[in-house]
Amino acid sequence: MFKPRSLLLALLLAAPLACKPPFNPKSYPSADKLYQVALAEYKARHYDNAAKAFEQLTLDLSARDPRLPLAYYYMAQSQAKNAEYLLAAGTYNRLIDAFPQDTLVDDAFYLSGLAYEREWRLPQLDPTYGKNAQTAFESLLTSFPDSPFGPLAKKELDKLDEWFAEKDYDTGYLYLKRKAYDSAIIYFKDVIRLHPNARKTRDAYLRLLEAYRAIRYTEDARELCDAMRKAYLNDREILKECGPAPTTPATPAT
Repeated sequence: MFKPRSLLLALLLAAPLACKPPFNPKSYPSADKLYQVALAEYKARHYDNAAKAFEQLTLDLSARDPRLPLAYYYMAQSQAKNAEYLLAAGTYNRLIDAFPQDTLVDDAFYLSGLAYEREWRLPQLDPTYGKNAQTAFESLLTSFPDSPFGPLAKKELDKLDEWFAEKDYDTGYLYLKRKAYDSAIIYFKDVIRLHPNARKTRDAYLRLLEAYRAIRYTEDARELCDAMRKAYLNDREILKECGPAPTTPATPAT
């Protein structure tokens, strides 16, 4: 008797939920009421409902309504929390374009950068979204140098720099293993030139040296060793590959 009664109770409790109609932001009588509902849905972490409500508010609120930038902001936040990162980045950009003087713009630059970065996810993927993230963070630093998001943006730019370096290094290494030395050289040089402070840059120097030696670019290899010794003073592996710096002969006394 216990199991059937428990099943019946569960069905009775679930019935109201099954009959609940889907959230419809157009069913509210005014923008004021919808704004209250949208905030309530957001605070309750019903982000799908909140995104729909705030999107409707971007259509219903007048251009001069001070809540309109907030509607874009919370719409983007809701999309980001639903892992809809491209939608979120686009909404933050709409806020920036429509309200360039609003106090939320530096927030939007930073958060759009994060959204693009999360969409990129891994250095091995296409870096287009990483470039978009980089642009957003750099725009924040240029337009709002005193923003509290500035230090955070710089930290994210350093992270992106590591990812860009890793991607170029991996591509160069793939060419190196296929003995496509000219292509490998281009990518390793890009790592060194564009990302001098990245962790992969030291490895790019070593692999570039390997490519030069494979095709007997003796003079290029010698000059590269000079640069490596200066960039990585007393590095054991570099000293092993290049040897110590040549001594300058003493000038004879006259």
